[in-house]
Amino acid sequence: MIKNSQIEIKILLQTILIFIISLNCVARSNQSKIDRKAVVDRHRIITTSTNPKSPAQVGNGEFAFGVDITGLQTFVPFNTLSQWSWHSFPLPGGQKIEDFKGLTLNTHGRMVRYNIPNSEQSELSSWLSCNPHRFNLGRIGLVLLKSDGNRATETDLKNVRQETDLWSGIIYSYFTLEGLDVSVKTACHPSRDMIGVSIKSDLIKNGRIKIVFDFPYADSNQFADYIGSYNQPGRHSSRVSTQGDKSAIISRKLDSTQYFVSLSWKDKAKLLSGDTISSPHRFYLDPASSDEFAFTCEFSPGKLNPGRFTAAEVITQSRNSWAGYWQSGAAIDLSKSKDKRWKELERRVIISQYLMKVNEAGSFPPQESGLVNNGWSGRYHFEMIWWHGVHFALWNRWPLFDKCLHVYRDFLPTSKNRASKQGYVGARWPKCTGDQDRDWPHPIHALLIWQQPHPIYFAELDYRIHPTPETLDNWRDIVFESAQFMADFAWYEKEKDRFILGPPIFIVSENTKPEETLNPAFELGYWRFGLRTAQIWRERLGLSREDKWDSVLYKLSPIPEQQGLYITHQNLDSMWTKFAFEHPALIGTFGMLPGDGVDSACFRMTLNKVISAWDFKRTWGWDFPMLAMAAARTGNPGLAVEMLLNSYPGFQFDEHGLATGGPFPYFPSNGALLTAVAMMAGGWDGSTGEAPGFPENGEWTVKYENFNRMP
Repeated sequence: MIKNSQIEIKILLQTILIFIISLNCVARSNQSKIDRKAVVDRHRIITTSTNPKSPAQVGNGEFAFGVDITGLQTFVPFNTLSQWSWHSFPLPGGQKIEDFKGLTLNTHGRMVRYNIPNSEQSELSSWLSCNPHRFNLGRIGLVLLKSDGNRATETDLKNVRQETDLWSGIIYSYFTLEGLDVSVKTACHPSRDMIGVSIKSDLIKNGRIKIVFDFPYADSNQFADYIGSYNQPGRHSSRVSTQGDKSAIISRKLDSTQYFVSLSWKDKAKLLSGDTISSPHRFYLDPASSDEFAFTCEFSPGKLNPGRFTAAEVITQSRNSWAGYWQSGAAIDLSKSKDKRWKELERRVIISQYLMKVNEAGSFPPQESGLVNNGWSGRYHFEMIWWHGVHFALWNRWPLFDKCLHVYRDFLPTSKNRASKQGYVGARWPKCTGDQDRDWPHPIHALLIWQQPHPIYFAELDYRIHPTPETLDNWRDIVFESAQFMADFAWYEKEKDRFILGPPIFIVSENTKPEETLNPAFELGYWRFGLRTAQIWRERLGLSREDKWDSVLYKLSPIPEQQGLYITHQNLDSMWTKFAFEHPALIGTFGMLPGDGVDSACFRMTLNKVISAWDFKRTWGWDFPMLAMAAARTGNPGLAVEMLLNSYPGFQFDEHGLATGGPFPYFPSNGALLTAVAMMAGGWDGSTGEAPGFPENGEWTVKYENFNRMP
């Protein structure tokens, strides 16, 4: 046991180090400035057919629109999603949310109530599990008519080519129908839930192109590629509330949810309603004789004024905004590398930056499938905020992460109430929720704990980038209430004079029995980091250290090991034969985290054992970048690169950059990739040299600029 005075000296030195880093936290290479446009342009996405699971997208973080090969949603009902598009079905008759009881579990000799489904309240438990959920704002497509009057299918199109211009955020779609050319430009406004579309073709003046708008009812599918039900016309309403010669507003209502759709066009056209019985939520925009037609479509939860922007203006603003994005923050260029895999790694990095801006830079933490489709009813996971957002901080784009972090301030009162009801002080953060802090009843959701230190980590990132009193004030209560809960949650074992974590708990891997899980490796390391950092924050604010936090910090159980190797949690039998699957989170203690409580020699041996013994066909996408980060910290950059370019099906990136690794698409894979690459290029506390996470074997030449160092 290290004496208290030694620990205090160590913490003081760490505080000084962090202060020095905060003064000069941006890592730049000593090479010439990167031609960012050239890097981005060489990864322009080009496709010649629709992948029915993988849309091309335009978007701005708050709103995204997925398209098929025509530049709209003509043949495949891809989704139109927003950060505000939440809906709830009516409650079961005669029931109230506050009536939910949950279940009680024995927790160190006392019965604690957790939000776990109760068989006596099956209807209410089921309702709480899928409400609120995201809903699809509507489908916008082309009606393409052949010369015989029949609708064209995708197989009727020839000379098909679609280009997603990442530098401008514009999708260019080209095809011919019966020898006549069609070109479509699709863009998203940089700050509004609006698309601008420009169509050019002789088919327009021949009356063979119309634009169709179709609006579905919400659905209760927990996972859905295409969101919404188009066969329940009586359960929602669509009403043209305002219409002019060149604009219209459609009012939409789904139960208690209302929103508005504003259409605007410059040239002559008529808005036609579909069949009022079978398709009362379908409308057609029929252009007059011309070879060009352009329109905008905007969605909003409040009333709109149509006609504020033309399609040309949306396209121009998209081009300017995206150029500004690429010219900001960090950048990397691998093109001088000899290793032939450089281009695939760079492609993944560039397209992931585009996708994370489109899907993940919004006012709420993103769901795991972003704004592509719904996973877990469109809800987001608090433990995954780390992988969705830390890369923004390291790539020097903090404001894009900061936009969603208000949930910690907003949910602080309810999180304190959750802890209090369970007999704890401080704030216990939720696991899986939506636009409000209401738990999804589930055993894992109720008992997972590794999301608890996250806000302390995020606060520390913010302070390293913005070492000001304002930053300290913004995060103060969140950091302290998080640490209060963490210290109170740790249970003191008097007979062994130590603090333990669990049971009952679910850990990162979610594959152990919660009633038997004791002292998990990753959570012990993260508890140490969180409490240590929270004490540093008290000192920065001129406050004395919290005795209880120090007591837990000094006496927290060591990371468990067997036969010279770390294990997932204490007393776990047959670790390497029965439990070497799911997240290898014990590796996250020194890679994702800076190594509190880690013995470096034991860790290196454990990393080698994981690489040789783990079932990587039963893992998740972010596990591979986590392993890469561990390899980088332990001086094995070759392994770091191998992990980012492995052939396992759980970490692949399709033509649009959408990643595997969980329910498809799985954006934690993209975010983790960007986090690992930022660390490998920009470095971490204690690293030295240029791009310390890449091999120095003459095969990799890494130009980089403006990365923030990782803790």
